Amino acid sequence: MSLYTEFRNRSNVLLRARILQAMSPIERAAFLGLCNRRTYKAGEHIYYQGDPGTGLYIIEEGVVELVVESPAEAESDDKPVFRLEAPESFGALSIGYDMRRMSSARCVTDAVLYGFFKPDLDTLAKRYPKIGVKFLTTLNMIALKQLQVTVHSLIKHAGEATAFSLQFETYYHGSPGEER
Repeated sequence: MSLYTEFRNRSNVLLRARILQAMSPIERAAFLGLCNRRTYKAGEHIYYQGDPGTGLYIIEEGVVELVVESPAEAESDDKPVFRLEAPESFGALSIGYDMRRMSSARCVTDAVLYGFFKPDLDTLAKRYPKIGVKFLTTLNMIALKQLQVTVHSLIKHAGEATAFSLQFETYYHGSPGEER
């Protein structure tokens, strides 16, 4: 890859990545400076569904697919698949919350990704607390948006009483199997 192409791809991430939109261009550059640039081959997995979540990824180049499997769909070809291209990000909730991966991530093409992991978040918070707060605010907004969509879907399929009872139960008593 030429130096120009590498610079153009990095600039694309800096200017267009949705996960960085709350930051100024200088803050975005500082954030990206803490990321780990990695290359992957077509067909290579980045992580598997159920793995501990350790960080998020931003696509600089290439195509990545997220595949959600359930035991009932294991043999089926109808698994939900989401294709992402630069400068999209994925795995964001794993960095701010102690969650297992909800999908597997696999490269459809050769890809260049920026990985941002829990130790990088600690460094960000120490070196650039203002950027850290903006980033965590963005993660919270992502989580709240996903919760809102999930609750609306649950209401539609199971009713308000079930949806809100589940929310209250989780808040006051924790998730099943979780010690409180």
